[in-house]
Amino acid sequence: MKILDRYILSRFLFNFFSSFVILMFIFIFQTIWLFIDDLAGKGLDLLIIGKFMFYLLPNLMERVIPLTVLLSSILTFGSFAENYEFAAMKASGISLQRSMLGLIIFVTFLGGLTFYFANNIIPISEQKIYNLRRNIAKVKPAAIITEGVFSDLEGTDMNMKVDRKYGEKDRFLDNVIIHKKSGRGVNTTVIKAESGELISSEKSDILQLVLKDGNYYEEMTAKSAQGRLKNPFAKANFKTYTINKDVSDLNDVDLNEERDISTEKMKNITRLSKDIDSLQEDNVKAVTAFSKNIVNRMGAFIKLNKPDSLSAKVIAEKKRERDSLGTTVSTDSIVSLYPEYQKMQLLSSAKTATANILTTIKGKRQELQIKYKIYRLHILSLHKKYALALSCIILFFVGAPLGAIIRKGGLGLPMVIAIILFLTYYFIGVFSGNYAKEGNIHPIIGAWLPTFIMLPLGVFLTRRATTDKGLVTFGSTIDFFKGLFKKFNKTATHDN
Repeated sequence: MKILDRYILSRFLFNFFSSFVILMFIFIFQTIWLFIDDLAGKGLDLLIIGKFMFYLLPNLMERVIPLTVLLSSILTFGSFAENYEFAAMKASGISLQRSMLGLIIFVTFLGGLTFYFANNIIPISEQKIYNLRRNIAKVKPAAIITEGVFSDLEGTDMNMKVDRKYGEKDRFLDNVIIHKKSGRGVNTTVIKAESGELISSEKSDILQLVLKDGNYYEEMTAKSAQGRLKNPFAKANFKTYTINKDVSDLNDVDLNEERDISTEKMKNITRLSKDIDSLQEDNVKAVTAFSKNIVNRMGAFIKLNKPDSLSAKVIAEKKRERDSLGTTVSTDSIVSLYPEYQKMQLLSSAKTATANILTTIKGKRQELQIKYKIYRLHILSLHKKYALALSCIILFFVGAPLGAIIRKGGLGLPMVIAIILFLTYYFIGVFSGNYAKEGNIHPIIGAWLPTFIMLPLGVFLTRRATTDKGLVTFGSTIDFFKGLFKKFNKTATHDN
């Protein structure tokens, strides 16, 4: 490696690792702020919180690394231009492309490393985060009770809503509403209390929920049909009501326990490719089976047997008779063939059948939308892994020439420009991803759109920096409009 390449690479690596550490700390604190409600005041050990944050680090890398490449390239080449080091290079016959050669090789290697990270490390971290959060919820039921919304208590048949949690380990509750499910999974019991308390002990397998000053309502199931018509129920008031739950199965939970539950974020490209094919096949089968079911229910498009010679002769005579009279077959003409008392029955039956089919279609539509959304999410996740690797290379070609153009080092203006460009790239990715999830655009376009938008910007900036032009040359723009104005005047004079 030549001395110049080694010098440029060392400067870039210094800026790269410095920016990486700073940005990682910023994103870590932002993540802590997002999950502060899930972690704070839950009685969790520092080791568990440390594990949780450690497993979140790979997810931050897919945002930190592209921003780090962009910022470090602006800092490096901006500093070179500000200190006239580029002028010395050009005086020695070294072009911008030649000075970037060593860094292009490094950034290409970094893109491959980022792809490996996104394909192998991030899916594992997503699985670890899921298992850790689920196991924490099983060990500490209070940790999964969210204020203001109904929470499903793991291992129980209850949904609980509280207005406020407070006290040691959030054991005290205000305004408690509980829905208890029956054996059929239906909410038949409602309990409402002004306050409550969760009482548990490490030495006991019983979790107590003590409710105070409340009401109890339960719908009763009558054995006879006549009794069910009366909708029987039981209602009671209480000063204190205690619910005991056996949590012996929950107390033996291992926080490192693994489960074979996976979403698209927990899969590598091999698994995603296989699942995309199977999901597409399953969706096609579901649509085909549903369409056949609807066709059979409607009785339409049924293949008829070929009529014999006598039937064909009768049909031909009826057709000639109809054509000679100038009549056409319509719904009204078909209905008129029936007696008056059957007409209303026929129309009512058709209306009911149509309404039932429309209801079935609406219900099936929601199910199919969920299936196709999962299918689109898998395609989006697959192509995002490739797009992330390429984005590192493209953002380098945006940042390096931009730094040479603005000729400014340090963490002032370069930081501002880098953040603006990255936020543009990031929000385009968020919006395109959301559109792709809902099926408004193809998932492949949603994954690649921010990268392809940055590509022409990188080409434009590289050409400007190579020819020693500024970001915007007002002189050439003014000359263009002057020439256009003169040409317009000549054309007007000639016409006169």
